[in-house]
Amino acid sequence: MKNDEKTNVMRLLESKKIPYTAHTYSPDPSLSGEEIARILGENPSFVFKTLVTCGKTGRYYVFVIPVAAELDLKKAAKAAGEKAVAMIPQKELLPLTGYVHGGCSPVGMKKPFPTFLDASAEKVERIFVSAGRVGFQMEVAPKDLFFLVSFRYADLVTDTPE
Repeated sequence: MKNDEKTNVMRLLESKKIPYTAHTYSPDPSLSGEEIARILGENPSFVFKTLVTCGKTGRYYVFVIPVAAELDLKKAAKAAGEKAVAMIPQKELLPLTGYVHGGCSPVGMKKPFPTFLDASAEKVERIFVSAGRVGFQMEVAPKDLFFLVSFRYADLVTDTPE
């Protein structure tokens, strides 16, 4: 990978000496998270998406969950200490975070927002999250990610029927 192919997120990790592995794929914003996991040859439970919400108080929150899962807004609100949270409109994502849809990373947003990582990540050695651009993913240990994003673990996803 040439230096000009690094994202600002990757440069930030390198500046903090945080180990990661970069993965790239053809940048197609129409790909689902599960399709990206398949392209990476990974189990979708290790590939995470970054979702941005706004609470009743007007505060913003970031939730990082497995790509195949659905954010449970009630659980998310409870984790954030809000009465309710709602997904922000897609057009607000870039001005608020500095990232486009499909390339939103929990690392390096314009402002730090309270961030929650799904509890499923607590049990694994590594997860994949966006490296800040469509077509770029990074594989990183949750414990290392914590040095850049002081997140809290929480049960965030909709329960799937057994």
